[in-house]
Amino acid sequence: MQTDNRLLDDLAKLATNAVGAAAAMRQEVEARFKAQLERLLIDMNLVARDEHEAVKEMAAKARAEQEALTERVARLEAELAALRGGSKSA
Repeated sequence: MQTDNRLLDDLAKLATNAVGAAAAMRQEVEARFKAQLERLLIDMNLVARDEHEAVKEMAAKARAEQEALTERVARLEAELAALRGGSKSA
């Protein structure tokens, strides 16, 4: 009976050590994978989300300003055409 107990204890310790080794190996693989992925992303020159959002906001603002200026130019051209038309008939 004592031999069985000792055998079971040894098997339990072995299993515990195997699980610990597997967990450590998993952590090592994850760390290496993460490092490789980060290196790959850096090499790809990807933009961070906050930088992308900032540029997106700047583009939207520039677009709105461009539309306002287009409208203003059209209004000024119409006024100029009206002034030229009025001076010719007078």
